[in-house]
Amino acid sequence: MTERQPLNILLVEDSPSDVEITREALGGTAIPHRLAVLTHGDEVMPYLRRTGKAVDAETPHLVLLDLNLPGMNGRELLKQIKADPELRLIPVVVLTTSSQDGDIRDAYGSHANAYLIKPIDWASFEKVALDLATFWSDVLQLAAGRPHPGSAPEHPDQVRSADP
Repeated sequence: MTERQPLNILLVEDSPSDVEITREALGGTAIPHRLAVLTHGDEVMPYLRRTGKAVDAETPHLVLLDLNLPGMNGRELLKQIKADPELRLIPVVVLTTSSQDGDIRDAYGSHANAYLIKPIDWASFEKVALDLATFWSDVLQLAAGRPHPGSAPEHPDQVRSADP
């Protein structure tokens, strides 16, 4: 049996407490992953395009995107990601506190892959994190040319297990 490649997740979130709870919830899963965090909307496109300071950034398998960010907001980022031929295949899950129908419709209209309302309590948030990580690492099939997180890693010494 081959070791699973870690799921590369980009979390775009400006709230330190939401970053920490997401980090802890994902850390509580048995799914190997790497979590990169950006807290300002203006950092995202250079990171995804691997330009400037982000030239060595790993392309994420999944983006978790908050809507309300400093700089470029999540709504505009989603539109730019999905309009870019090189980036549009990256799944983007909106993870936000907004339950407004207009925000949900706008996100799906801009081709979000999913829209999740952040749970308020820890147990629910942990379940959402586990379900997200399991679905995106074990269930989905990525587009050709993108490594599936469940496949063997190119560099086994770089794999971090979620186990402590």
